[in-house]
This record gives sequence, C-alpha cells and structure tokens, in this order.
Amino acid sequence: MLNKTESISQSAIFAEKLKDFVALLKVRLSFLVAFSSGFGYMLGARGTVDYVTFFLFCFGGFLISGASITLNQVFEKDYDKVMKRTMNRPLPTNRLSKSEAFKYALILTLIGFAILVVYTNLLTVGLAMLSMILYSFVYTPLKRVGPIAVFVGALPGALPPLLGWVASTGFINYEAMIIFGIQFIWQFPHFWAIAWLADEDYKKAGFKLLPGNGKKDLNTAIQIMIYTLFLIPLGLLPAQFGITGITSAIIATVCGVLFLSQTFSLMKDGSRKSALKIMYGSFVYLPIVQISFLLDKI
Repeated sequence: MLNKTESISQSAIFAEKLKDFVALLKVRLSFLVAFSSGFGYMLGARGTVDYVTFFLFCFGGFLISGASITLNQVFEKDYDKVMKRTMNRPLPTNRLSKSEAFKYALILTLIGFAILVVYTNLLTVGLAMLSMILYSFVYTPLKRVGPIAVFVGALPGALPPLLGWVASTGFINYEAMIIFGIQFIWQFPHFWAIAWLADEDYKKAGFKLLPGNGKKDLNTAIQIMIYTLFLIPLGLLPAQFGITGITSAIIATVCGVLFLSQTFSLMKDGSRKSALKIMYGSFVYLPIVQISFLLDKI
C-alpha cells in the first residue's frame, strides 16, 4: 500500500498531467471556435431551438478544435522548442510525449465526431472533417513554405459559423456564405497582426506568414488595412439580404471603422504597439459584431 506521502505525490503528478492535457486544448481558442459555431447555429435557427442539441453541437466543435490544435503542437514540437512564446508548452518541455498527445487528439476527435454524427447531419460532419484536415495537415506544414499558409488557414478559421448554420438548417445558401465571408476576411488582419508581433520568433522556426516580401514594412501594413477595409461593406450584407436588421448594420459599420482606424497607426509608425492594437481590435470586433447580428436577427 502507498503511504500518505506517496499518495499525495501521485495526486500532484496526476494534477500536473491533467493541467498539461488541458493546456494542449488552448481552451480560449477552442472556446472561440465553439462560440462562432454556436453563433452560426443560432443565426440559422428557425422556430424553437433544441438547446440540448445546440450545446452538444458546440461541445463537439470544441473537442474537434482542441484535437486539431493538439495535432498542430505534435507536428510542430521541434519548432516550438526554438520559439520563446511556445518553448514552455507541454510537448517542447517533454512534460507530455508526442505519443500521449497524439492519442489524446485521437480520443478528442472520436468523441467530437461521434457527437456531430448523432446530433447534426452528414454535411456538418463533412465540413468539420475538412476543417480539421485543412488546419492540421495542410496549414501547419505550409507555415514554413510561405504566406499562402494564411489563406489556407483562413478557410478552417472561417468554417465554424458555416458549420453552425449547416448544423441548424441542413444546407449551405448565400446567407451561410455571407457569415463565412465575414469571418474569412477577418482572419487576415488577425493573422498578420499576430505574425507581425511574433515575427522574430517565427523566423527562428522558419515560419513565413507575413504577406508580400515577408517584412514588417509599409507594404504589409497596407495589406492589413485593405483586408480590414473589406469588413465594412461585408458587415452590411446581413442586413441587405434580410438576415438581420439595420441596428446590427450600424454596429458592424462602427466596429469596422474603429478596427480600420487602428491599421492607420501601423501604416504610420510600423510599431509593435500599433500591431498589438490591431490584434486586440480583432479579438473585440468579431464577437461584438456576431452578437449584434444575433440580437438583431429577423
């Protein structure tokens, strides 16, 4: 039998192990994926919503997102070791092995897809599978090839609201493509602001995510501005096509203009502070606009 000290020690080891497995999920990022999926589901819903099905769908999306992120860390373990922002993750520090993480991702994948198979439809399952493949097996290796990775990564990044819409309605239409398009374009200033901030770290790992010549210069800042500018007319489309009303169109426009204004500072001074404002602005823009669409749903 274990004595009291050994029992406490084993409990502490188990707790640390559990903490590391949770860390692999990147809970905040996976929650944002689940939130966007839930947004699409509720925006597409007509009539009474089965909230048990809704929450199970969101949970399934959360698990699949966590599995994709875990696989990304498995494949990039050696690269994470050389970057300051990632070197303390569970895999680079060997607190978890690649085998443990891969098995964990497999379990999450099986549970997540089982939930979607039971509670949604085959189109939703197929899109979720496509999203996972694009993120884990296409976007991840492309990060060392060039900025095309950002375009590829924007596809699975924009699929959650489309998945939600399809899970709720069973089909893809122009309305679904509008909410997909908004999140797709949003990915570019979001990705590039992060790439600007982490440029030195990314170069150590051989990641090439900034557009054009891959430099933190005026050309890159202009491209960030252009994609952010596109969000303003895109934010008006839900009202134009009768998905939402005028109130959310006004909110989306104001948020778009404020978001756009942050890019001018980056064009002017190219500073880390300006890039940081864009990154935080991207985090604020999307949930506010999505919530306004839901509250103003027609």
